[in-house]
Amino acid sequence: MKDLKAKTASPSSRRSAPKPESSTPPQSGESLLKPSMVPKALASSEQEEEPLHLDLKSRDNWGSSLEFLMSCIALSVGLGNVWRFPFTALENGGGAFLVPYLTVLFVVGKPIYYMEMLLGQFSSRGIVQVFDFAPLMRGVGYAQLLALGVLATYYASVMALTLRYFFDSFAAVLPWSYCRPEWGDGCVSAASDGHQPLVGQLSRNFSSSSQLYLQRIVLNETESLAEHGIGYPSASLALMLALSWLTVTLIIIRGVKSSGKASYVLALFPYVVMFILLVRSLTLPGAYDGVMYFLTPQWDKLLEPEVWYNAVTQVFFSLAVCFGVIIMYSSYNRFGHNVYRDANIVTTLDTFTSLLSGVIIFGILGNLAYESGTKDIASVVRAGPGLAFISYPEAIAKFKMMPQIFSLLFFGMLFMLGVGSNVGMVSCIMTVLKDKFVNAKLWLIVVGLSLTGFVVGLIYITPGGQHIVTLLDFHGVTFVSLVSAIFELVAVGWIYGTKRLCQDAEYMLNIKTSKYYRICWSIVTPLVMTVILLYTLFTMRPLSYNGQQFPLPYRVIGWCISAFIIGQLFYWACYANYKQPKGSLKCRISNSVKPHSDWGPLDSKQLIDYQMFRRNQKDVAASGAGLKQRRWLCYSVGDRIFG
Repeated sequence: MKDLKAKTASPSSRRSAPKPESSTPPQSGESLLKPSMVPKALASSEQEEEPLHLDLKSRDNWGSSLEFLMSCIALSVGLGNVWRFPFTALENGGGAFLVPYLTVLFVVGKPIYYMEMLLGQFSSRGIVQVFDFAPLMRGVGYAQLLALGVLATYYASVMALTLRYFFDSFAAVLPWSYCRPEWGDGCVSAASDGHQPLVGQLSRNFSSSSQLYLQRIVLNETESLAEHGIGYPSASLALMLALSWLTVTLIIIRGVKSSGKASYVLALFPYVVMFILLVRSLTLPGAYDGVMYFLTPQWDKLLEPEVWYNAVTQVFFSLAVCFGVIIMYSSYNRFGHNVYRDANIVTTLDTFTSLLSGVIIFGILGNLAYESGTKDIASVVRAGPGLAFISYPEAIAKFKMMPQIFSLLFFGMLFMLGVGSNVGMVSCIMTVLKDKFVNAKLWLIVVGLSLTGFVVGLIYITPGGQHIVTLLDFHGVTFVSLVSAIFELVAVGWIYGTKRLCQDAEYMLNIKTSKYYRICWSIVTPLVMTVILLYTLFTMRPLSYNGQQFPLPYRVIGWCISAFIIGQLFYWACYANYKQPKGSLKCRISNSVKPHSDWGPLDSKQLIDYQMFRRNQKDVAASGAGLKQRRWLCYSVGDRIFG
């Protein structure tokens, strides 16, 4: 920065900055910089803020812009695209499900994804410290961090299952393709030629060998928690779990320097496998019937609220928004990187991948129905993990040519998808700890997190582990994430302000924010998420697994976990008020919703430039305020959205 005075007159001369928008002045008392960072004439003495414990020199950056994009693709394109989307679409109108799905993508998925990219890149802060823009809402970051910890631990257990099936695929005969003598006469071989009942047609007296292999050999699943408890971890799955965490550890051992390099493989390898499987699936007998069954619209489903609810949850969890990982990834970007372009690329590619997975899966399931001698595709479909570990293995077992090769490709792809997502989750937690303990060795933090994740993950590979996964998935992830997402949207859209976020984006990217994003951030997206939360509460039933309700002690534990995570919102709000200077409650709250004095770009010179830009914005707004301040409330609301 050669001329600070010149920048005062033209705040972003270095990047041909946009003209400041006319607006009303921000709330009084909004601080500028800490005295140590700016000339004394610019230092604000109105409010003492807690300094930010970040060291610019110790914070890494992506090796290239492409590494960031590949990491986001590896994060967002995960297991949910392969086994959740196809079944969800089928159950909610088939091809007609694309209408609510794409609608929700445009009013929830894309706006939040872009918003979180902006926040992370602008501030270079992790999931917790990014809430320096409104310390009262810091609990949102901690709630998302805890939910992310729960998700990362059981996600690794799913990766362990895919590894188990991957290594089993090296056998001369696929181990789930035939029945064992101890399973009795009720077992139907997965490699049968269609003269025996299929998976969906099996009565209570018959079960597929692929189903029994998963339940009795891989999981050794218990039928009831009340009678048998959760049991002890499986030795083979414990080994697979250790390999899963070892893989994650090696990838992030050096932070983004190592994970960025691995992102190319994590993002691109699954697509190579998908296109191989696509060619194979579409050339199988019966594939056309399966694909048409998947894509045929059921328009009457669009009138059911459950369909729209499933569309929101699919987009929300598929893109991994409101978990803090996108904020963390963006925080390692160079200031000024075009995240607007990247947000559009990732959200579009995520949708494309979901559709591609649906075509592949149902092409193969169509062949499964054909080989089994039925035209009822629904009879061979299972929901969720059952699709990946029962229906699909059963279909592979019926392949006449090289079933082992396609099994290796499929489960190898699933493992890579799981690694890509889990690397992002663990990296997010690692970033919070590294930002808090700047002098700590990064490899010690990574190893500590991996060991903790492995120990906690042992509970998921016990005979009752899938019951615990179901319990924690709802109480520790799904429900609390919806709550924290609403608070995050309110914090950004109304406390920090949509107008200021758009000004920050304009300063950083030299891109004017469209009305589409402004309206979504302020009104549409928070409203949609609130409606979804209310729908969840009003339609809530006692949690169950395989048709059996959880025993009361487990339900109590589940709600205690939810209460602890959601309680972070209130604890840290009270803490932020407590740390404010003495005064009335109203004054404390008012101060705790104002950004920290060093809020803005992490680089000190860039921060000074930004603060000059902010002061210029205030001066322009103050000169044109006049009588506008005495207008109706609707003017103030409109000004906060559109400026």
